[in-house]
Amino acid sequence: MMRLILLIPTLALAALIAHAVRAGNFSPDGWLVTDPWGWVTLFDLYFGFALSGIVIAGMERKFWPSVFWITPILILGNVWTGLWFILRGPALWRRLVRG
Repeated sequence: MMRLILLIPTLALAALIAHAVRAGNFSPDGWLVTDPWGWVTLFDLYFGFALSGIVIAGMERKFWPSVFWITPILILGNVWTGLWFILRGPALWRRLVRG
């Protein structure tokens, strides 16, 4: 059930990104790089990526699997993080519940 709950927003995010790539404006003149709230948004995004990377590194424990899962987050964002949680979320949950 957890995987399905995670799959739906992950696919929705991927669809939103695909739509934004086709229809949006990511030029230097856009609000994301010129408005202070754009900077806050970017910082928040990448801070979340860093937090996700910490969780992934703690869960994977080995260097190369961690690199495999963490590095693409910088390009693919939370779609990649969502995929990791879909695949590893149940094991993460078991470890959290056990303490």
